[in-house]
Amino acid sequence: MSESSEVEVHSPVVEDWGELTPYEERELHRLELRVERAFSEGGAALKELRDKRLYRSTHANFEDYCRDRFGFSRRHPYRLIDAAIVVENLSDFCVQFGHILPLKESICRPLTVLEKEQQIQAWSEVMQETGGKQPTGQVVKGIVERLKSKPLIYATDFCSTGDVFTLIRLEGEQRKYNGCWAIASQLNDFTVGVSVHDGTILVKPENLKPIDEPDVRRQLPQTLKRIRRLRDCGLLDRCTYTLLEFFGRQIYLTDFEDDLLTFIEQRHGIKD
Repeated sequence: MSESSEVEVHSPVVEDWGELTPYEERELHRLELRVERAFSEGGAALKELRDKRLYRSTHANFEDYCRDRFGFSRRHPYRLIDAAIVVENLSDFCVQFGHILPLKESICRPLTVLEKEQQIQAWSEVMQETGGKQPTGQVVKGIVERLKSKPLIYATDFCSTGDVFTLIRLEGEQRKYNGCWAIASQLNDFTVGVSVHDGTILVKPENLKPIDEPDVRRQLPQTLKRIRRLRDCGLLDRCTYTLLEFFGRQIYLTDFEDDLLTFIEQRHGIKD
């Protein structure tokens, strides 16, 4: 091949868009949830068709309509409807805590035997066990059976908002919070939303070890407020992030640690 006939190959130019902003992170999660909800949209539509009997001009019953129009077996449309209800029940929880939604009807199926709050509790355990990844239906089924075999602890009988705890026995992505302090901020039927140094997570009562010391109970809410203000003030250097992680594990700040936190606040222009 002559030099003139050679084809010049250019490498694709990769544009550096930089790290995602907090707004873009929220948009990413919102759009991912829309993709995950796609299969459940069919179930929601089927529910509306059934409830409003919109098939009645051509068919005497819903099952025959679904068979003739969509090729569904008798049970399949009801499974899709049940799965859509599960996804709807989990949606707010997944948005709030950054979890994924089930991607298939078969993954939702074991959850349909539970009430809404139990579905949320089960899905929280699924996320812990899989490290936030999409599970199989068998994994979900095992967790549902485990939940059904042990007595349920109602969060409202266990604690009140504002109570302080040490986090224990967490698994999966939440394992990093074991040993950290937490403050109850939201009570559901069987789960508790707790504020930690870098956000909010959903846990079970069995993951909470109460802290009874009066001085700690007084100091921790103020410590959380101070850490949150620093995190919200803008870009922090890696040393500051490391120190905030450290403070997030200290049940009680010593005088020196309190002075160090005050110094960091002053460096970032934060005043009481």
